[in-house]
Amino acid sequence: MNDPGSNDNTLKNAVRLYSAGVLRLAFAYLKNRADAEDVSQEVFIAYLLRKPRFDAEPKKKAWLMRVTANKCKNHLRAARRKAAAPLPDTLADSPAGTNSIIDCVLALDEKYRIPIHLHYYEGYSIAEIARLLNAKPATVGTWLARGRFQLKSMIGDEFV
Repeated sequence: MNDPGSNDNTLKNAVRLYSAGVLRLAFAYLKNRADAEDVSQEVFIAYLLRKPRFDAEPKKKAWLMRVTANKCKNHLRAARRKAAAPLPDTLADSPAGTNSIIDCVLALDEKYRIPIHLHYYEGYSIAEIARLLNAKPATVGTWLARGRFQLKSMIGDEFV
């Protein structure tokens, strides 16, 4: 029989390990701190309600990232239906001196911004990103290359 407290410990552990990554991915999609926090809470509520079981931690992280991406897409669709434009926001807790880089990443189209975030901020490989986004690895590679090119043109030699 399952220990009633074990689900609480599993949730606490998941929040401790992955809440920052979930919040960063939600922010990359939504560009709004408050909405990203709301989606992050929804992700962990879904985790608590569904009680998924994983044989390895990377699979748990991938599941959380996938749920985050889907909830963000749902949020964006709902926002479009309401015709509400999200206000630009920057991460208050970002490292000093990186806001202009983050602003440039956030200025990218979603199809470039999300793979760049997953690759450089979350450490996913192209194959893993392809699985998370239901895309071909070659497509993800193209998105990363085009996103890097756009970033280079925005940033120039400022950070090289």
